[in-house]
Amino acid sequence: MNKKQWHEFCERLKQAGDLIESDGAPDDDLSRAEGYRYLTRLLRAGLESSVEGSDPRYPVFYSLSTDTIKIGNDNPDNYYLNCCVSGELDYLIEGEFGEVEFFSVATKAGSYATTGDMRPGGEITSDQLNLDQGGGFQIIVSASQPADHTANWLPMTPDSDNLIVRQYCNARRERPARFSIKCLNASEPPVLKADNFSEKLERAVNFVTGTSGIFKQWIEQFKAHTNQLPSNDQAMCIKAGGNANIHYHNSHWRLADDEALIIQPQSIPECEAWNFQVSNYWMESLDYRYYPVSLNNQTAVADKDGAYTLVVAHRDPGKQYPNWLSTAGHNEGGMLFRWINAQEFPPIATRVCKLGELTS
Repeated sequence: MNKKQWHEFCERLKQAGDLIESDGAPDDDLSRAEGYRYLTRLLRAGLESSVEGSDPRYPVFYSLSTDTIKIGNDNPDNYYLNCCVSGELDYLIEGEFGEVEFFSVATKAGSYATTGDMRPGGEITSDQLNLDQGGGFQIIVSASQPADHTANWLPMTPDSDNLIVRQYCNARRERPARFSIKCLNASEPPVLKADNFSEKLERAVNFVTGTSGIFKQWIEQFKAHTNQLPSNDQAMCIKAGGNANIHYHNSHWRLADDEALIIQPQSIPECEAWNFQVSNYWMESLDYRYYPVSLNNQTAVADKDGAYTLVVAHRDPGKQYPNWLSTAGHNEGGMLFRWINAQEFPPIATRVCKLGELTS
């Protein structure tokens, strides 16, 4: 690593900012400020994954989606964790199961820092997990099946290089699982290698440009059905790291100051859970710490006929509409309706009306 390589890293990071004022991006002050903040958040995530947690011999869990790092319509009901691994090595995950509704660990190959194609390797979910009497568990992560066929096994492929943990909590009050991971083939302790540190920095900035570029393309694509929630190309969602047990309805919303978006699933199928969220243009979930920006099957209030009516609006439409989701000062952004472990995916009706029609 030398001064020239550092300057190249800084220059590439500077160029990443061109996306924020590119064609199609909103030009209001809030969206632009959030866009530049988004890049700083992606850089934090990129450094964590590409520098601090990049040695598959000594894996550590980190998160690419938190309260203050948000990617691709991240789910406010989820606790996410990520980890760098290698399909050529074997791992043991040990922990204690918590109180979450849905838990999954999936191996992937690829990342937003390269092609954006995150090819699935294997997955193990909470309904497949064998627990001991105290709620503890062990998971073998490997490309070849363990000799003990009763063991919890998370398959990899030879090119697997990362894994994603999802823990779904209906109200983010449940106690998530606690666990750690270790490589079973590690030998000598890790040490920073000067000759490849510049490559780690390059990968971090590739993560910034790759992630922001992918989801900029997505939100522009979703403008073809603004204020609607059609079923997405599920293969596209899985390719970008989505979960095969989740059916996705990603889209784009836009509302004038005096408008509201009404969302009504045609029916609620048998499923583990469903949820809906509102995001900004950069496909970051709006700040769920302070605003009501997501609802699910536990937090939403059913209508008298058992159906559900969700309302996205700049202001609370009143007690008659308890399922209000705030725009948190935005005029447009992304949105996503999910069905989790459902066998059917009913259409989701939407319409835009004047907010005054509701408040009156």
